[in-house]
Amino acid sequence: MGMFFLLSKLLYYLIMPALWLVLLLLLAWRSRVPRRQQRWLRAAAILALVGTNPGLSNEAMRAWEIPPVKLSQLPAQADAAVLLTGVAEDKLPHDRVYLGRGADRLTHTLWLYRAGRVKRILITGGSGSLLETARTEARELDILLRMSGVPKEHILLEENSRNTRENALFTKALLAQYPEIKSLVLVASAFHHRRALGCFQRLGLHPVPFPADYRSERRKPTPDYWIIPSPNALVQWSLLLHEVLGWSMYKVLGYA
Repeated sequence: MGMFFLLSKLLYYLIMPALWLVLLLLLAWRSRVPRRQQRWLRAAAILALVGTNPGLSNEAMRAWEIPPVKLSQLPAQADAAVLLTGVAEDKLPHDRVYLGRGADRLTHTLWLYRAGRVKRILITGGSGSLLETARTEARELDILLRMSGVPKEHILLEENSRNTRENALFTKALLAQYPEIKSLVLVASAFHHRRALGCFQRLGLHPVPFPADYRSERRKPTPDYWIIPSPNALVQWSLLLHEVLGWSMYKVLGYA
């Protein structure tokens, strides 16, 4: 899994539209043939127009993310919520927990627990960093849940996984020690839920999906939604392309 982990990190950067835009401009700048230079510039212009259009990127993300699930659609009370990490950030000093975008994965899980919709919380996730960190991401979220009043005995930690397939594999192994846990609610980012749910289902686990961390926004009936370029659109395209590629690779490999 180590090589797979490194390749996934590398591919994330290789498919970034911003990187391709810079490469196209560099190729145009270095080209000595006017016709070829015009082709590079034309390609860069098309990529810039599409890549920075917030309406296009948002519509694409809206089509990919799975729809929200109402609380009324959940079981009356599931045995556990499975929370995928990727929320905590590795920042200094290490005397506190830092949350990045997607923190509502944690807050929604806490909401489910406080509302009595789940009995326990299982946090799955080691470190997503290439370097060693002081604490795993699961441990970071465990700190916040316990500070929020969730008893230690109601939290299960899986701290070895480094990707979505391992989240499912190691979660299944951990659940083998708790045969009383049968019904699950899976809390993951909406854009990532297809891949996450597929991995769990492939291993015979069939959690109820509960997506959070939506990266798309409501469609706006204003001209700027389609006209005004936005650098955030490039970020959204990068995230979406990375996830679609990751989901496709998992399908080919039989992971999801």
